[in-house]
Amino acid sequence: MPKFVYVVRDKDGRKVSGVEESPNQEELIGRLQAKDFIVISIALEGKEAESGKAENLVTSEFKRKHYGVHSNDLVLFCRQLATLLGAGVTILKSVDIISQQVTSHKLYHVLKSIEKNMEAGLSLHEAMAKYPSVFSDLWINLVESGEASGNIAVVLDRLASYLERNAEFRKKIISALIYPAILLFAGMGALLFLTIKIIPTFAELFAGFNIELPLLTRVLIAVSAFIRKFGIGIIGTIIVLVIVIKRYIATREGRKRNEGLKFRLPIFGEFFRALIVERFSSEMSTLLESGVPILYSLEIAEQSVGNLIMGDIIKQVKEDVRQGKTLSAPLAKSGFFEPMVVQMVNIGEEIGELSPMLKKINAFYQGYVETFLARFVSLFEPIMLIFMGVIIGIMVVGMFLPIFQIANIGSAAGK
Repeated sequence: MPKFVYVVRDKDGRKVSGVEESPNQEELIGRLQAKDFIVISIALEGKEAESGKAENLVTSEFKRKHYGVHSNDLVLFCRQLATLLGAGVTILKSVDIISQQVTSHKLYHVLKSIEKNMEAGLSLHEAMAKYPSVFSDLWINLVESGEASGNIAVVLDRLASYLERNAEFRKKIISALIYPAILLFAGMGALLFLTIKIIPTFAELFAGFNIELPLLTRVLIAVSAFIRKFGIGIIGTIIVLVIVIKRYIATREGRKRNEGLKFRLPIFGEFFRALIVERFSSEMSTLLESGVPILYSLEIAEQSVGNLIMGDIIKQVKEDVRQGKTLSAPLAKSGFFEPMVVQMVNIGEEIGELSPMLKKINAFYQGYVETFLARFVSLFEPIMLIFMGVIIGIMVVGMFLPIFQIANIGSAAGK
């Protein structure tokens, strides 16, 4: 097995070198990255390396696994860039090193373009701004703030922490919703199978007997026949409705109506409100902690909060703050935020610790969302099982009632 000489940087930015056996370069790169090392170079040990046959990491031949830019790609890029800059590596060299080991085709080409633009004289945030589909306003403004203050490594480290918290939070939400979704689809699939396959079989059986079927049985057979006859039309209608609703929601008016409906839902309305407040507090704390002025932070949050209703509220809050009011006063006037949030923001302003206070608000709402999802999952399972049991029970009873009736007729005839 060939041996490779590698050079990496650890979490603290220290350069580490070593020699390891590996079947190929890619396997060793994956192994080193799993240890949170940033790979700088890899070469075959010995004569092969000396003769120019070395495999070097700085090559476009590195295997890339997907074409889009996932949130994990950006988290890793931000963390690696912060580590390299903190270790004293230049921005251009850092971008070049990272670009050679990203697993996204698109991000690789974006980073190469950023490198060329920076060589042409643009700053990092100006080069990033050319790719708004990859780097959000939050990214660009924080990088600009770091470049202006000379603390870009620190700012990127905070941004990386923010992205990691958000990614972990999203994973928890998705993980919590996977089981209910599987249970729901499995239940609906079972009901559909009974309706389309089992009930028609019983219907053919009952057609051979000259008896009047019970009302429940007739209803089930009629529903089954209707679904089998018009099933394709029903599915087509649902697809058309979904497309129409999606296009309407894509408009500003439709999106606002949809958001308002979510906030008015019983039980779940507070959950959706908590998600928005969690994101707002997370972004604001990161921006303020990175030295971005409060008005500029509110402007960035308005564009990136991902909710039109909340965006309009932040816009009004921004105007009030511009006029000299405190942040807590317009938050209270909006009626969107709970008194606890307003009070904590007010205390943070009074003691000059607004960013740490917003972090505490963020931690509270993350805990609220996680607790809500845990309770929802624990309640959904028994409710879904009871619902499925009742529906399947009704179907079973409806199909076996005629059998009991036939058996009674047969026993009466035998007597």
